[in-house]
Amino acid sequence: MTDPVQAEFADVTEDMFLGGQLLLRQPRRGHRAGHDAILLAAATPARAGHRVVEFGAGVGTAGLAVARRVTGLDLVLVEIDDMLAALAYANAEANDIKAKVTVLDVTASADVFAASELGPDSADIVLMNPPFNDAERHRASPDPARQSAHVASADTLERWTHAARRVLKSGGVLTLIWRADGLAQVLAALERGFGSVGILPVHPNSQGAAIRVIVSATKGGRAPMALHPGFVLQDPEGEGGAEAAAVLGGKAVLLLAKEPGSR
Repeated sequence: MTDPVQAEFADVTEDMFLGGQLLLRQPRRGHRAGHDAILLAAATPARAGHRVVEFGAGVGTAGLAVARRVTGLDLVLVEIDDMLAALAYANAEANDIKAKVTVLDVTASADVFAASELGPDSADIVLMNPPFNDAERHRASPDPARQSAHVASADTLERWTHAARRVLKSGGVLTLIWRADGLAQVLAALERGFGSVGILPVHPNSQGAAIRVIVSATKGGRAPMALHPGFVLQDPEGEGGAEAAAVLGGKAVLLLAKEPGSR
């Protein structure tokens, strides 16, 4: 019998994540899952019973990685591309993870969200890896899917953050990953409705400037902002350090996932 996912995606790879704990199918071309999604998952403070919503889920990498770590989640994967959403659904089934996959534009209205069972104050956790490359500074890929996944418009972050604020319950947590030189944009987008902000810089090595920031924020939180020690991907010899290997291998979480938050 023909595999429907394989038939729809003529050029699909099967890749292992979390040290072999998570098997994902993803298109060979276009945006492909990597360290960013796994780091985002490792920074997400989910607990059993939480409703966890991933915006821009792609093939489901980050959300499924959280669900592999934490059982008993009500997981919702939101993706605008119906073909990627089909892969996300297939990936959830292949890994025996219960998830609802919703084809939805994150910037859609509240009524559209509600019709997809994502009404206001309905989620405990939102995680997201929005498109973050500046169109004026970044040479866009000729591949439409890759361009959509990577290139942001001027208001992308603000609109995605607004949607997260609407969906989250009071005390719910938003976790996102963004390019490090855009931290000011992140903080500006979180000014309305969020507090208890935690910032974790991600460095390529011990000598390099941060290339990413992972940021958590609590809806209605009141704790002071915290800038945490940076996370380093490679040791001085250019190899993956022990901490990075543990996190990327699904054996450890990042500090943001350990924080209780101000709820």
